[in-house]
Amino acid sequence: MDIYSLFLVALALSLDAFGVAISIGICNCMARRHKIRFCFSFGFFQFLFSLIGAYIGLLFNTYIASVPQLIGGMIISIVGVFMIKEGFEKKSDTLLLDPKMYIVLGASVSIDALVVGFTVLSNILNYTAILSQTLFIGFVTGALSCIAFIISRYLRKIDIITKYANFVGGIILMIFGLKMIFF
Repeated sequence: MDIYSLFLVALALSLDAFGVAISIGICNCMARRHKIRFCFSFGFFQFLFSLIGAYIGLLFNTYIASVPQLIGGMIISIVGVFMIKEGFEKKSDTLLLDPKMYIVLGASVSIDALVVGFTVLSNILNYTAILSQTLFIGFVTGALSCIAFIISRYLRKIDIITKYANFVGGIILMIFGLKMIFF
């Protein structure tokens, strides 16, 4: 796969993480260290899942291709529902600050990387090429997540978004989850 095609695949894979990072970033409770952890988590899981998918893709290509989308979409939608519920409760602590959320959201936005590994990267026979391409996918996702957190810093300056951040973030996560499930 040439670098241009790989970049387009990495960009497409990272759009879910970008949207989730925007919705997380508009929450005022996020410190920089939490955002960095989410960026690392999103990039790491994109790398890991595309690598796993590439290595076992030929075996599972016909059996699991649609199931990961459903699972990832359900998880992201459930987190969105919890964020909306949290908006009604007005608690000072937040679900997103739970350390398990780095793993849960990182894995759920990366399920599609597993599918891409199954289908696109499983035809590559050179192990170093697979490793370098999956590392590139993880890097692009981490970088795009950082950009999303920077953008969300400016979105927080809009009063209505700040006031309803949990609702907006929850609705965005639910939409991404439903998109993953049905499209």
